[in-house]
Amino acid sequence: MVRSRGNPRWGKPMEAAHALPTAFEEQVKKLGLTEQSCETSDELRQWCKSNKDRCYVPERLLKKWQISVDPNVSS
Repeated sequence: MVRSRGNPRWGKPMEAAHALPTAFEEQVKKLGLTEQSCETSDELRQWCKSNKDRCYVPERLLKKWQISVDPNVSS
């Protein structure tokens, strides 16, 4: 009996990795918000203020809420 050697997937395209939600998206889901209700949520605004330098926050919300991000902070 001949034993197969090597990687059977050699030369075949890799499967696409599944995208994980960002911390911001998880918070929006946790609060039960829609895209339209994000701008009026005080809880989300507070979360964004405390996590603005650490997590992704959409630029349109940062501008609307006049939150500035420190570009020199490294994660």
